[in-house]
Amino acid sequence: MKTIPLRRGVLGLLAIVAVAGIGGLYVSGAFSQGPTTIVALAKDTHFHGIAVDPADSSRVYLATHHGLYVVGHDGRAQRISEVCDYMGFTAHPTDATILFASGHPAGGGNLGFLVSKDGGRSWTKLSNGIGGPVDFHQMDVSKADPHVIYGVYDSLQRSADGGQTWERVGQPPPGIISLAASSIDTNTLFAATQSGLQRSTDGGRTWKAESDRTATMVHVTRDGTVYAFMIGMGLVRAVEKNLAWQVVGKGFGDEYLLHFAADPRDPQRLYAVTFNSRTRAQSVIASRDGGERWTRLGVE
Repeated sequence: MKTIPLRRGVLGLLAIVAVAGIGGLYVSGAFSQGPTTIVALAKDTHFHGIAVDPADSSRVYLATHHGLYVVGHDGRAQRISEVCDYMGFTAHPTDATILFASGHPAGGGNLGFLVSKDGGRSWTKLSNGIGGPVDFHQMDVSKADPHVIYGVYDSLQRSADGGQTWERVGQPPPGIISLAASSIDTNTLFAATQSGLQRSTDGGRTWKAESDRTATMVHVTRDGTVYAFMIGMGLVRAVEKNLAWQVVGKGFGDEYLLHFAADPRDPQRLYAVTFNSRTRAQSVIASRDGGERWTRLGVE
């Protein structure tokens, strides 16, 4: 990808995006276990992550400030967990029953590093992390070795045993918004930051710029495709082995992609959480053609 200079004024917009990832700004109702819709949730809570159930493509997980939901292509949503703020939500790359998260309980404080082994219905704290209980806002599992997990809490932390113990690696890039682990190398990471897309090949100890255009999301699929969203360009994609970037989706207007998921059974089917920098509205969008065209779930 050709390096494109960052435009003036973009960092101010990114401050809004950063707030969208913090949570705690919405006044909400009781969030009952009953059915609801994505549209209703977008008005009452923050969206913090999205993933597709590897065993059932019709089940899309939506992590929110008030619990984990399963959402359908028709826009319906059903809470399956207790009411907690699930940050850093990440699916295990090969085991459909295992999910990872961090975040905050309903009563305040931090949850530490969590694992679910029943598809998100119940959660167990595996570790406090370093300096915790941690609240990993950026977290990902290595597709090359799922025992290797990275999370950001004050510093970049790394676990080599599935989240039971952690070590400090170093500092994440300034202004980090999103973190993604490689599909081919446990020491390679990508970071979407306010100053651009960055890559590390030494486990996060040092970073090199891939682009200096502000990036709000980066995601690596199990098959080695890297997606990123860059302000002013749209959705870009590259094969991890050569990183020859191509623009695959434009026309997002004032919307930024903050969270991203690809269907492991159908790589052309993609999902994303968006945030509108002008209206501050959230939505969940889906693509059936690898990101060229998108539709909003739950909206006729």
